[in-house]
Amino acid sequence: MAGTRGSFPTRPLQGAAAGLGLVALVCAALAPVRSDITRASPALALVVPVVAAALLGGRTAALAVAPVAAAAFNLVFIEPYGTLKVDAVDDGVALGVFTLVALVVGTLVAREGARRQFAEDRAVELEHLNDELQAVQDERARLAEEATRATVLERVDEQRAALLRSVSHDLRTPLATIRAVVSDLLEGPGYDEATRTELLALVADEVERLDRLVANLLDLSRVEAGALHPERQAVAIDELVHDTAKRLGRLFSKRRLQIELPPGLPLVDGDYIQLRQVLSNLLENAARHAPQATTVRVGAREVGDMVELWVDDEGPGVHVFERRRIFEPFRRGEGSSSSGVGLAICKAIVEAHGGEIEAGTAPGGGARFRIRVRRRDA
Repeated sequence: MAGTRGSFPTRPLQGAAAGLGLVALVCAALAPVRSDITRASPALALVVPVVAAALLGGRTAALAVAPVAAAAFNLVFIEPYGTLKVDAVDDGVALGVFTLVALVVGTLVAREGARRQFAEDRAVELEHLNDELQAVQDERARLAEEATRATVLERVDEQRAALLRSVSHDLRTPLATIRAVVSDLLEGPGYDEATRTELLALVADEVERLDRLVANLLDLSRVEAGALHPERQAVAIDELVHDTAKRLGRLFSKRRLQIELPPGLPLVDGDYIQLRQVLSNLLENAARHAPQATTVRVGAREVGDMVELWVDDEGPGVHVFERRRIFEPFRRGEGSSSSGVGLAICKAIVEAHGGEIEAGTAPGGGARFRIRVRRRDA
């Protein structure tokens, strides 16, 4: 096997020539003292040319030099000298053993040289393959980066489209209500004071709804810009719950809001305005999905160094496979007509407080949204 980088390039002619030259050199060096040495010495010395031929020329060269070395051993070192005749049995055995050893050693050395050459060639091939693999991986990483960039741009486009849908639906609906009420008040017949109060309250509710939606959209932009930072203070959960329930009272005109707060709840460490926005979004979400004449429950409890707050409704609930996805921006639940922003804002605010939020199943069926925030004294 020819090689360009191996330590022992296998060239049969060069190997055979070198082996034959060494045979001649060994014979010339030891012939003058053959009567003073045993036959073992020239036998061992003549194995060297066979080994050299195997290393330099491979198995073919070794098999060519081995018989010549055996013949030289017979002619020069076994009596009668100068002939191939062998008179003594011991000499015949020695010649046979030498020939066998020379052939075996030459073959083994040639095979080992070929194996080493093959291993070195394989190492070179593997090095080239490694280089090619690295180039492929680099190209793959570049393509993956481009694909990721394209995916991000596609996601941005999807969010823009979802934002436009949200604005067109969620902003127009309260605006249409406000416009209709104002038109009736301005152009319609005179209303009694109770009716006027009810219509104005409806306008106030729709304005509050618009305010919550705009606040959610602004907070979403802060989340994406990494600029949503809570201004922490001591927050009383009972105050937060009652304040939020009062602000959203008209949402529950056809549903019952039940507050279940144990006495002695510890203060939490958070931004009051942001936490009120979280609770407002969860209550509005519950009111939207809960059937009329059902109960929405708000409760809290102390859990270790956290305070857990939950909102339960008696609506259709949240499917298991949607319990993570509904917190993604513009992700609407099944049958929902919301903008898909409120729950995403809830998740961002709670996580900015170092807390956690999750969706599950309420004890009586329906959906349960649960948040945990850290105690003030923890």
